[in-house]
Amino acid sequence: MVVAAPSTPFSLSSAVFRRRRSFRRVSVPRVSATLSPDASPLLRAAHHTVDSYVKSGMVIGLGSGEASDLAIRYLGHQLRSGSVQGVVGVPMSARSASEAAKYGVPLKHFRDDFQIDFAFHDADAVEEDTLVSVIGRRRITQEDDYILRQKSIVEAADEAVFMIKDEQYKSGLEGSIPVLVQSLNWLAIAEEIDDLYLGDAEVWRRASVGDAGPLGGDFPIVTSDGHNILDVIFTTPIPSLANVATSLDNIDGVVDHGLVIKTRCTVVIAGETEVRTVTLQTSAVEGGV
Repeated sequence: MVVAAPSTPFSLSSAVFRRRRSFRRVSVPRVSATLSPDASPLLRAAHHTVDSYVKSGMVIGLGSGEASDLAIRYLGHQLRSGSVQGVVGVPMSARSASEAAKYGVPLKHFRDDFQIDFAFHDADAVEEDTLVSVIGRRRITQEDDYILRQKSIVEAADEAVFMIKDEQYKSGLEGSIPVLVQSLNWLAIAEEIDDLYLGDAEVWRRASVGDAGPLGGDFPIVTSDGHNILDVIFTTPIPSLANVATSLDNIDGVVDHGLVIKTRCTVVIAGETEVRTVTLQTSAVEGGV
């Protein structure tokens, strides 16, 4: 079983990483923005992600969420200052596209044949040791139609970073896992999932407005691809997210889900006093203190 390397605290100015590819060097020295001591943990995590992973000439998947917004803004600052050059962003949602346009990050729209060098994204939760990540849980800003795009871009990237808070990194995770299903037979699929996790989870169809009950009310979400979203809400600790992913993949009518299993993956954990990184041992990336 693949496990994660131990968490490593770092100094923002001293992290060193080894990469598989070489990217174009620029004549302008790389300068990191100085953060005040009272900067938020997610802001520090966002700056670390950009400073440590983004190189000139990269095609970068631009994630969505609070930390990703901060990373996009900082990336725009670094492009304007000339610290990095020739970077192109591939947005994972309308929100990330808007942030990139606002802060001057050039954009391309995702296609299956794109080579994406690196991607960053907010995760809702990350399983300790395995780094299996959960994305697509409902947030205040609705991005229900982008789960497939977010997952596709992360999986297409040579390397990915998930940015989270301390409390989102643990074993025995609980809470919801979004599952995209064919809308015509969604109820039969929901019943099969419910039988699979009987006593451990509830299955609700996601509504477009508020919480309309398990059936999703009169206005369930229908994505642009015609899918419904089921929230599989685990009320007991999940022993293995990888096993859940395998079980869901084997159900007819399940299109995809919000579980991401990626080998070249690093988690940047924003703590109150420090930012830590955790990387799978199979990854070629190494971090220094």
